[in-house]
Amino acid sequence: MYAVIDIETTGGQFNKEGITEIAIYKFDGVEIVDQFISLINPEIPIQPFVVKLTGINNAMLRQAPKFFEVAKRIIEITEGCIIVAHNAPFDYRILRLEFDRLGYKFQKPSLCTVEMSKILLPDEQAYSLGKLVRSLGIPIADRHRASGDALATLKLFKLLLDKDIDKQIVKQQIKNEQTQGISPKLFDILEKIPSGIGIFYVHDTKGNIIFIGKSNNIRKKLNQIFTADTKIAKRIQKDVYTVTFEETGNELIAMLKEREELLHNKPVLNVTQRRSPFLWSVYKDTLESGYETLKIHKSDGRKNAIQSFKNQKNALQFINDLYQENEIVEKVQNAISSVNTNTYPVALHNEMFTALIEKEFLKWQNLIIVLRGRNFNEKSAVVIENGIFKGYCFFDLNYQILNAQVLHKILIPLVHTKDVLNTIKYYLYNKKDFKIIPF
Repeated sequence: MYAVIDIETTGGQFNKEGITEIAIYKFDGVEIVDQFISLINPEIPIQPFVVKLTGINNAMLRQAPKFFEVAKRIIEITEGCIIVAHNAPFDYRILRLEFDRLGYKFQKPSLCTVEMSKILLPDEQAYSLGKLVRSLGIPIADRHRASGDALATLKLFKLLLDKDIDKQIVKQQIKNEQTQGISPKLFDILEKIPSGIGIFYVHDTKGNIIFIGKSNNIRKKLNQIFTADTKIAKRIQKDVYTVTFEETGNELIAMLKEREELLHNKPVLNVTQRRSPFLWSVYKDTLESGYETLKIHKSDGRKNAIQSFKNQKNALQFINDLYQENEIVEKVQNAISSVNTNTYPVALHNEMFTALIEKEFLKWQNLIIVLRGRNFNEKSAVVIENGIFKGYCFFDLNYQILNAQVLHKILIPLVHTKDVLNTIKYYLYNKKDFKIIPF
């Protein structure tokens, strides 16, 4: 659990500042579960340059609560949380300073989105909150006000969580829970798990990922594992300390992400699938009569397939759908399959046939596949560029994916392989919950 914080202060001498406004969003890694926003009467004057920057003046704060009046609420909302802030050393120092004045020791683990951004977004030119969110296309309102800056920090933090393939942030959270002596049981773990589509990670007491899974219903899948009698399930039940998860909003990203996570993290309890699931492929062939055609064969990695499938039925349907795009090609192919002869000129047919295959090839060169996001206000995108799968992202504004510079910054890169591209094609061929934007 995270408490994303932003604080506005009076300015002035170091360790003599007072809080003028505070915003805290309690974030469980998926959504905001609680929030606290309030002006604070610092009982000391605000520096003129701060008034100009924030728009908060002394008159606005006369009727605002003093810090001791909201201290209990701050303690409650940050209980069991890691403090997250942009330039966390400043915000955390100010918060501890106010509690010190009350004689209360406020101590929490903290994460700084400035430092995280420097690691996970190394190519950025500047790391101030304003410049960073602008560069990433993250919407921000009420700049230099606690609520607006905290919300922008939260959106940046969500992107950083997505970018953190090594799961260092999550592992740090689990280590923190260990020091606090938290030890959830299986039922308690299930209570915190959503029923949405996504990836889940089973951790041991050291925070290590020992098993990774995906499901259209994460909670249901975990419940099955926690009650199963198989060898792997029993190991998971014995060694699990906690389970973290990432909702993906759609099955395609879940499939792509699961494969990448398995290759990257190599969890000890996952059985690695060595064989490709795409057992059948469609290949271009030339008959003795000279007519070009498509044939279905068992997949052979040494040959260039038009497309690969998990079963022959889908492969045959693909061929029929492709032929229907050109009436003449369809008629010739039907004649070939029935009597193996045709009076239509071979050269002209083959020219049309080649153009049809090239058209199919070009469809997969440069495109953005837009799918559902993790919540109502969000969408996701899968990106293929020059025939290579680049990765995925989540976005709030169409501007973020239509601007190439911003798109590449928010993209979570994944490794391209033939199986990845086949997975995408297979999904699109069987599902209708997407929109394609060529570029």
